[in-house]
Amino acid sequence: MTASAQQSAPPPAFELKAAGFTLPVIRLLGVDMDAVAEEIGAKVEQAPDFFRNTPVVIDLTGLTESAGEVQFPLLVGLLRGFGMIPFGVRGGTQAQHVAAEGMELAILGDALVRRMAPSAARASRPEPEPEPAPKPGSPFTLITRPVRSGQRIYAAGGDLSVVASVSPGAELMADGNIHVYGPLRGRALAGMKGDTEARIFCQDLQAELVSVAGHYRVSENIPNEVKGGPVQIYLDQKVLRIERL
Repeated sequence: MTASAQQSAPPPAFELKAAGFTLPVIRLLGVDMDAVAEEIGAKVEQAPDFFRNTPVVIDLTGLTESAGEVQFPLLVGLLRGFGMIPFGVRGGTQAQHVAAEGMELAILGDALVRRMAPSAARASRPEPEPEPAPKPGSPFTLITRPVRSGQRIYAAGGDLSVVASVSPGAELMADGNIHVYGPLRGRALAGMKGDTEARIFCQDLQAELVSVAGHYRVSENIPNEVKGGPVQIYLDQKVLRIERL
């Protein structure tokens, strides 16, 4: 190729990169789509903005061999009807994978994400042991600029500190603790991998949603007396507590 041809070559149209994402998981415990729709509807009603246009993974590991056939067309339809975007399935049998692929769902491995199964999951089937909490010296992520609406920040394996404001529609996630030294108006999810000792600290609580190890509260369920001030948020016997500092 001549030098003139090299100079006239168009710039590349895209780059292919590996990236890690945290996706919500809906763990099926039965194949009764009416019951699934009822429970998901209740969850969405509590936090409609949290689920809107959210990609989700369908986890089939909670189904027994005798559970019956998963009606993927109905399941995908009801998830889309609630505003979610079914992305793929995790676990399950070869037959279930074939049925899922028929609905253009990806077949995923175990390197996923956040669990948002109904609370009945814990009562009907034991959960795997959570991963150990990050030890001192684990990765620490510091954000010094405001977190804008639509941005998602995930501190994998450690704590997250934000010394700026967090806008509505922004999302903070950390395997450890979350510290916000400014108004927290978006969503904050600590203990993403099951660390029940994780906490959220913020100077000005105005959050849309707060969560520790999968236990969450939306804005409507946060008492007015703790809003607008410095608080800590933690789990106490599986109950999410919000206390003023």
